[in-house]
Amino acid sequence: MTDSHRRPDPDWSLATQAIRVGHHPTPEREHGEPIFTTSSFTFESAEQAAARFAGDEPGNIYARFTNPTTRIFEERLAAMEGGEDCVATASGMAAILTTFMALCEAGDEVVIARQVFGTTKVLFDKYLAKFGLVVHWVNLTDGSQWEAAVNERTRLLFIETPSNPLTEVADIRWLADLAHRFDAALVVDNCFCTPALQRPLSLGADIVIHSATKFLDGQGRAIGGAVVGDAERVGKEVRGFLRTCGPTMAPFNAWIFAKGLETLNLRMEAHSRHAREVADWLVAHEGVARVHFPGLADHPQAEIIAAQQTGPGAIVSFVVEGGREKAWEVINRTRMLSITANLGDTKTTITHPASTTHGRLSPEARAEAGIDEGLIRLSVGLEDPQDIIADLARGLGEQFD
Repeated sequence: MTDSHRRPDPDWSLATQAIRVGHHPTPEREHGEPIFTTSSFTFESAEQAAARFAGDEPGNIYARFTNPTTRIFEERLAAMEGGEDCVATASGMAAILTTFMALCEAGDEVVIARQVFGTTKVLFDKYLAKFGLVVHWVNLTDGSQWEAAVNERTRLLFIETPSNPLTEVADIRWLADLAHRFDAALVVDNCFCTPALQRPLSLGADIVIHSATKFLDGQGRAIGGAVVGDAERVGKEVRGFLRTCGPTMAPFNAWIFAKGLETLNLRMEAHSRHAREVADWLVAHEGVARVHFPGLADHPQAEIIAAQQTGPGAIVSFVVEGGREKAWEVINRTRMLSITANLGDTKTTITHPASTTHGRLSPEARAEAGIDEGLIRLSVGLEDPQDIIADLARGLGEQFD
């Protein structure tokens, strides 16, 4: 059988793409994806080396920007997101940095949803501002604020949807139309949903960003990020920044993420199912003041969620009365849940956003983003949901033997 028989079929479903795309077997005919632990690659001649470096001939050059294992992950994720190209990076934050450094210059304006990961806000306010990037912060779900902020100087719009940790949801198609009216591009962080539950490019977005550390891996094993989009902006500009500046994904990490993608569809279905059960239980609990979860019928953006997501995802946040002291008490009483700020794991994790993920923000900035001192965030894992509920009940003060 020739290699032409092994080429990806454009009609493959996402589940099949996640398993079959990207692996081009070597002459050894291996069935599993190989890990190329090499810093450089040899050439058949000086002429070939020159052609590779000049971009006149495709092929591997140096593992800072070309590695076959990394390319497996990139091709696979690009196919799943419906993009033309993907650039793997050292972390999710590196993916954001790489995108904005590659596509913006001093004096450009960008509009960013206020409801982003705390470190993302620090990146723009403390570091990218040094290079003359003008940032306008707006409310994720307030269309009038977006319309007032976008103008002819706007280069990029950037959102996380659902947001961290309140799971607020933006209308991707509406924001994409707004961006395109001003010849700008919409960048969407798709970390919480992944392509298993949401495909922003199909809704009009231009670029998708991932922290591969989260659900793409799914088991908390490695750090990495990714940028997905078209062949020009992502394939040339973003990759060009990576080639020069080097926020590169390690081949071993790329192998982990490529293998993680194989089970992504199944995992996200289970995460969503378990999270819904946990959220319903929290809603009914008298010790819980408020629950944030995209699967609730009374979610403020329920209609948008139904239109652009195929599932709610794994993130559930809830508020307890009594502020930080009470929230810490609830967290400390649990015995099974992992107290960690990471998310997207098979293991359920629990954290207090105001003192961890958003702890570097000022109290005023946290309040503006809706990060209550009594807020607790769960990333619901793949354990039996009744065991998760039992541990939360213990945390909320119910007695157990």
